[in-house]
Amino acid sequence: MVLEKLSNIVAEQLGMDNGAIKAETMLKEDLKADSLDIVEIIMAIEEEFDIQVDDEDALKFKTIGDVAVYIESLLK
Repeated sequence: MVLEKLSNIVAEQLGMDNGAIKAETMLKEDLKADSLDIVEIIMAIEEEFDIQVDDEDALKFKTIGDVAVYIESLLK
């Protein structure tokens, strides 16, 4: 469920089809997300899941799966 919502958020922010977004999809390499894109994605994640993403943790995100695991850890 988290991965599906996350895929929808990323797809909407980047203007692409969410079917192309998988857990192993790399944010920068595969999606060509720049730092502004990532900030906008994180803001949308915070709003959707009602969480606060730590800036230092956000710098460690490499894949969509990394972000999903992080979100799930905050929702427990």
